[in-house]
Amino acid sequence: MTALTIENLSHGFGARKALCDVNLAVEPGTFTVLLGPNGAGKTTLVSLVTGLYNAQQGDIRIFGHSIRRDPLPALARLGVVFQMPTLDLDLTVADNLTYHAALHGLSRAEGLKRACAEMERLGVAERGGDKVRALSGGLRRRVEIARALLHAPRLLVVDEATAGLDVAGRHMLLGHVRSLCREGISVLWATHMLDEVQPMDGLAVLHRGSVRWTGRACELASSGAIEDAFLRLTGEAA
Repeated sequence: MTALTIENLSHGFGARKALCDVNLAVEPGTFTVLLGPNGAGKTTLVSLVTGLYNAQQGDIRIFGHSIRRDPLPALARLGVVFQMPTLDLDLTVADNLTYHAALHGLSRAEGLKRACAEMERLGVAERGGDKVRALSGGLRRRVEIARALLHAPRLLVVDEATAGLDVAGRHMLLGHVRSLCREGISVLWATHMLDEVQPMDGLAVLHRGSVRWTGRACELASSGAIEDAFLRLTGEAA
């Protein structure tokens, strides 16, 4: 069973078609990159996968559960980090996490236990008592990932999480998220940055609302020049 299956997905806003007949699969325990230039439709696709929008056409299944027909078990298996930060800057790191845990129906004791475990895993345990506004951008993103994992999802969807981070911060955040796949979590990573793609990643190139290519990143260009192949597919720089 695939972690995420998207079949014949189309969606528009008025006369503008944001996505057109998108097909995509994320296998369990893998890191899959959704790569496309700004405006390609990545955030719209993430919004549909996470249930923020109702797809006008097509189907989305998370571990076999359709978002349209069976939303509760589908979304229970999903964790998400949106492009725009959503932490409360005036709450502490721990309070942000335990509040989110309560929204998922966890008791305060269980929520605190899971919050401590995720802060430890993401390397922010020592900042649990700090207000979020005191953290760097990279640390805030790690807290958002910790929050997304509180309810033990099997699929993590991350939309442009490294935007605005320096090179060291991007590298560290990517390393943390990639390590989750070794624990059996599946990841869909949306980005426009070519240097965030590794050769053995699953890769889907999205351009103007359509998937132009899918497969292993190393298969996109036998020479390893992913940038050249990407430019041929999209006709523009990432």
